[in-house]
Amino acid sequence: MALRANSHKLLQRVVLTQRWDLWRVGGGQWRSFAAAADLDVDVVVVGGGPGGYVAAIKAGQLGFKTTCIEKRGSLGGTCLNVGCIPSKALLHSSHMFHEAQHSFASHGVKLGSVEVDLPAMMKQKDTAVTGLTKGIEGLFKKNKVTYVKGMGKIVSPHEVEVELNDGGTQKVKAKHIIIATGSEVKTLPGITIDEKKIVSSTGALVLKEVPKKLVVVGAGYIGLEMGSVWGRLGSQVTVVEFGDAIVPSMDAEIRKSFQRSLEKQKMKFMLKTKVVKVEDNGDGVTLSLEASTGGSPSTLDADIVLVAAGRIPNTKGLGLDAVGVKLDKFGRVEVDNHFQTNVPGVYAIGDVIPGPMLAHKAEEDGYACVELIAGKPGHVNYDTVPGVVYTHPEVASVGKTEEQVKASGIAYRVGKFPYMANSRARSIDDAEGMVKIIADKETDKVLGVHIMGPSAGEVIHEACLAMEYGASSEDIARTCHGHPTLSEALKEAAMATYDKAIHF
Repeated sequence: MALRANSHKLLQRVVLTQRWDLWRVGGGQWRSFAAAADLDVDVVVVGGGPGGYVAAIKAGQLGFKTTCIEKRGSLGGTCLNVGCIPSKALLHSSHMFHEAQHSFASHGVKLGSVEVDLPAMMKQKDTAVTGLTKGIEGLFKKNKVTYVKGMGKIVSPHEVEVELNDGGTQKVKAKHIIIATGSEVKTLPGITIDEKKIVSSTGALVLKEVPKKLVVVGAGYIGLEMGSVWGRLGSQVTVVEFGDAIVPSMDAEIRKSFQRSLEKQKMKFMLKTKVVKVEDNGDGVTLSLEASTGGSPSTLDADIVLVAAGRIPNTKGLGLDAVGVKLDKFGRVEVDNHFQTNVPGVYAIGDVIPGPMLAHKAEEDGYACVELIAGKPGHVNYDTVPGVVYTHPEVASVGKTEEQVKASGIAYRVGKFPYMANSRARSIDDAEGMVKIIADKETDKVLGVHIMGPSAGEVIHEACLAMEYGASSEDIARTCHGHPTLSEALKEAAMATYDKAIHF
């Protein structure tokens, strides 16, 4: 009996030791390295960004057994974790600091010295991000979506193998696979991003101190927004752009006004300039430059260089070659009008397919793709997808630019209204910019709306809705708007398009 008791105690000790080893190796969490049980579902979404998580939630709502795979370990993708959301948090915080420095006194608010507490600013940003990512996890649970943390690889038209973040692998078998892996930073020859001195937008969101000199490579949405953040906080910002204009997709008239506004904010621009290489010089970095059309080389020193030359589809490691999914010459997944790839059962949405690389476009793709899988009439109208630059002033647009309409040969009219003539803008002392509407000369149908001014990103949605319904400028003009509001500027611009504005 004593021998049996001692054997039992020895077995207990061995088991407890093994369990302790699992606890210790797992970083304080029970962890097993065996392959997880296979999942058999209706829909598996590879990627948990704006397109992916929306697709997964919609699939759950429609009664599909759904799994979403995300390697980051935090839902929301680039947008929520290191893109749209944290950048907007810093844009707002830096704007508040700038206003306190330059505008509060004229509103009768007197302060002593105003200082930047960068760690507190970063904490507020991180708190916003964490709260939103946890919120998506809650929505997954609510809609019975299984969340798998790991790197997904498509191994057949109906199977995804996941390399789990916690070790081991898991296979997910599905009737439908949706690729929603988003995009990644575009690199440039001669520039190696180290996220310390030479940073992408990800590194620009976590700088430990305000750089004295910041050079931004690329004059698109991301570069101008992040340049604005650090410029407001005290950096000398220079934007180097290969092309001959900032934000080339923007209406030319609006773009010129926008650049003048940024220059008044002491942002410098070097257009038609190519960055040949960037080198660490010890204290900072040195950029070797030359004219994009050819010319004498020059150099530019900076503390930090932000590379914001665009983004490319993220399809690495997905196994697309093995299953035969076709890509176009730009590395995007080819799909039909139902988001179906050339491989039956495999779909793609968001930044990995053609179209604007915008979070809200990806969401619409995800929603419509799942509806189509369910046999419903899913649809996305890419002509009414808005674009917004969240600087100050904001710039927002939807539809065609004047240059595009002119090139198409359509006879058109233009109506404009300045915010200087808008009572709400004047009362809050934020009246820079204008609203511009372009409409078909014969039918008066609105073809494009472009806004530079306060809350442009909010005002633009009235134009999006109007264009979705095929409205005329007169339809907008004859719709009663609350007074005093910024939206009245859109009404007045519409009046100027088909007739005449009242207040200008």
